[in-house]
Amino acid sequence: MTTDATRSRSAAPSMSTEELTRLATLYFIDGQTQDELSRRLGISRATVGRMIKRAQDLGIVEIRVRHHPTLTVDLERELIDHFGISRALLSVDHANPDKCRALLAGLVATWLDRNLSDGAIVAVGMGRNVSAVSEHAMSATRRAATFVCAIGGSYRGGETMNPDHICRRLAARFGGESQTLYAPAMIDDAAVRSALLENDTVRQSLDKARRADVALVGIGDMSEDSNMVRMGWFSAQEISQAKRAGTVGDMMGYDFIDIHGQPAKTPIQDRVIGLSANDLRRIPNVIAIAAESSKVTAMLGALRTGTIDTLATTASNAIAVLHLNDATTQRGG
Repeated sequence: MTTDATRSRSAAPSMSTEELTRLATLYFIDGQTQDELSRRLGISRATVGRMIKRAQDLGIVEIRVRHHPTLTVDLERELIDHFGISRALLSVDHANPDKCRALLAGLVATWLDRNLSDGAIVAVGMGRNVSAVSEHAMSATRRAATFVCAIGGSYRGGETMNPDHICRRLAARFGGESQTLYAPAMIDDAAVRSALLENDTVRQSLDKARRADVALVGIGDMSEDSNMVRMGWFSAQEISQAKRAGTVGDMMGYDFIDIHGQPAKTPIQDRVIGLSANDLRRIPNVIAIAAESSKVTAMLGALRTGTIDTLATTASNAIAVLHLNDATTQRGG
């Protein structure tokens, strides 16, 4: 027979965010078992488990899996030696693309939390990987950092294509302020683009981005189904023509490159308001993030530009990039 007491212990109570945080702290930090929490709170062990899951779903708890150093240290050293970068952040692989991106974003967010100094300036790009870093950032340390848009925005592509949204979320998570670049990302008319670049408000934001200590940028591949095509920046035909001309990908969402890391010879260049590859080379730590396996060739081209200081990707992507580098070097690209 089911008693009122049994029902009260089995039903999932409505807990506030503060209460869920306390429960998660007792479980994950203080090491109390679910049985102990059940007795302490007067609810069933199953309900405790559901509340812990609820805390994870709300982002109160974030579980991150990292390679043991012995599994990646040699791979990181190879990337540093081959491409002259300062470091590599390599996450574990996952069959689910969203989970794979989340694991990598958590690794980058943790690195930022440990290394971002008070008063630092962070130039912020756009795209799913950069946006994911802001989603998975958690810090108990508040710092007076400035997160400034390194490229104009586009609401048409949603939050991931709006660096202002990403900047605001990073500032909320790490502390500090965000600075908007008051310009659209894409400009078809060359004269209008030049006028915007000379605008005092736009120029001040880009100048601050150029003085950044850290830049967070994405690496894009050449896909007829990319965000750039879906937003109408470029047509599928233009992307196909660029690929035939040797374009393998982009940095910052628009700086198109070939497999040798040279600027691609394509008419789709020079349409965007944002930092250029030359601007990125002057920033002490450019963190390029790419979780997708489809971006291996683009990653190789980006690494060969000499603009990247930190490569953030998966272990399997790192292996593939090294193999592709060897193959293209041996046959002369």
